[in-house]
Amino acid sequence: MKFTRRASLACLTCLAALSPLVAGAQGAYPNKPIRVIVPFAGGSTTDIIARAITDKMSQSMGQTLVIENRGGASGTIGQQAVATAAPDGYTIMIHSSSHTVSPSTFAKLPFDTVGDFAGVTPISSTPNVLVMSPSKNIKTLQELLAAARAKPGSMNFASAGQGSATHLNAEKFKLAAKIEATNIPFKGSGEAVTEVIAGRVDYYFSPIAPVIGQIKNGQLVALAVGSPKRASALPQVPTTAEAGVPGSEFNFWIGMMAPAKTPRDIVNRLHDEVVKALNTPEVKERFAALGADAWTLSPEQFDAYIKEEIKSNAVLVKAAGLQPTQ
Repeated sequence: MKFTRRASLACLTCLAALSPLVAGAQGAYPNKPIRVIVPFAGGSTTDIIARAITDKMSQSMGQTLVIENRGGASGTIGQQAVATAAPDGYTIMIHSSSHTVSPSTFAKLPFDTVGDFAGVTPISSTPNVLVMSPSKNIKTLQELLAAARAKPGSMNFASAGQGSATHLNAEKFKLAAKIEATNIPFKGSGEAVTEVIAGRVDYYFSPIAPVIGQIKNGQLVALAVGSPKRASALPQVPTTAEAGVPGSEFNFWIGMMAPAKTPRDIVNRLHDEVVKALNTPEVKERFAALGADAWTLSPEQFDAYIKEEIKSNAVLVKAAGLQPTQ
């Protein structure tokens, strides 16, 4: 009886010592695949950047990061999927500047753009490039402006959805250039580029990634980039300001977010994994080919940046006279 009691106590001691290890093993993050919602169609710049970064993160984290494209409604369908997901680190979002535009372009959203998300970090800053079909016989930005002013209201432009970053870039350009043109929204860059190449839509402020090949092979003409400085992938193409339209600069970014209330240690882990991936030669090479510049902030800084950009985009939307979608 004495031996049994001692044996029992010994077993209990062993279990007590092992329990933290067992709990740690069960709770280690990540211990299953991570779903990455991209609120745009496959082949969009956001999708391409997301795949470039998550490939390396999967290797580093020892779990697959599965891209799930949820395009439509200017990204809000994908945003809602993330906003309502469990805040456990197994559903995250890689979105674009459109995230900070939707509060101004939709009368009502099924989520709170600030309160329902936790910023992880920006991933890249990627200039938009104004492209046209060669069939339009326009080779410079000044020629485009002359054509637009000769027949006010006759021109149109593509966007990756009403209220998307590509739409806001074009609206800011319109305001600064004092021209009239009509937005033709599409579900993503793929459709927009196809229509511009065909000449059915006049121009498009496209992220560089979906059009770099077509620019190089002559299917599209690059007139200017909408960023504050020239794009490293298209060094010969002037900025819109350099080409004669100051005040038209627009920062197009892509970043990672998680549902609000995601544990801070998981948010920090994801942030560190993004930074680690961005510093690998493979990702640097892919970003260079895409014309994307790596850009990171701490989670706290990213949250603050998002709040400020929501305010500045609200001013732009009002100045452009855009009516919120019901």
